[in-house]
Amino acid sequence: MKLHVDAWDPAYGLSFEASAADGPQAPSSAQIQADVELPESAWRPVDPPAGLAAPGTVLIVDGVQRIDARVWITDDEGTTHPGVAASYAAGVVRCDLGRGAAQVATTRIERGLFTPVPDLPPIVAGNIRYPGRRVSRGEPKDLALGVQRHMRALEVGVSGEERTDGDLLIVDGPLQERAHLPRALGYIKTHRVEYLPAELTAVVTALRGGQRTPVFGLGTSWHRFAWYLRLPGPSGAPWSGIVRAECSADLTTGDAVALAHLSAVTLPRFASQAYKDPRAPQNLVPIAGLERKLRAMLGDPRLLHRALARIAA
Repeated sequence: MKLHVDAWDPAYGLSFEASAADGPQAPSSAQIQADVELPESAWRPVDPPAGLAAPGTVLIVDGVQRIDARVWITDDEGTTHPGVAASYAAGVVRCDLGRGAAQVATTRIERGLFTPVPDLPPIVAGNIRYPGRRVSRGEPKDLALGVQRHMRALEVGVSGEERTDGDLLIVDGPLQERAHLPRALGYIKTHRVEYLPAELTAVVTALRGGQRTPVFGLGTSWHRFAWYLRLPGPSGAPWSGIVRAECSADLTTGDAVALAHLSAVTLPRFASQAYKDPRAPQNLVPIAGLERKLRAMLGDPRLLHRALARIAA
């Protein structure tokens, strides 16, 4: 078995992700139940109840991933298979709103060599180890999904840590395997598809900062309660500052509405500003800080690429 490392910087050729302000690009086939909180004919922007306070402790979970090198592996039969050497990490930020302080409470980092080749021994580059992680096919999409699945599993693993009574857990991205966790919200800041019909989408784009839509049911093979919320920030495109939040469909309607109200008094406190973050206001300040910490933990990509190329040589 022989390893070849592509000389090109793996940062080139990554897929482009449209700005969240652009809004959804295509209709969705997901099933919608619009009358969870209000009848569809009564949909309007919803303000949080007067006097409702954000929880004292908010935990925010996020992960990062990076392709360190694109590789080719020639097996003992002479067949060459593509692969990627990847690093990924996940962590938790604990935000104490009473003290106005936040700290990174938990971090985890893993690496892997993703390829269709079975029983691949780990690649060791100095103190760095890339265990073989088999994927079904060597297509770029399958390799990317393999890395994404392992990073998501790492995020799921840290999501149950650091919990305290009365806290609120915010997961950057869909809830997925964490819907069973108490007081947990999925936080989606990029809108790729349009879930609501035009007359209800008009309510979304009419939101002011701190307002949300009524709670609605959303799902295909999975089911969630969901709502849209506009974060505070300068006026711009109709979808500027709009995020979608979701919680478990196993909750009662009352509990889902209570979480929606809580999100409306909590998420705006973390909204970023354009002079600090080009993804403002959707990329929450604690998420940006956690991402910087996790990316630093991944190590210098140039040194890792060089070490992998040296091993291949």
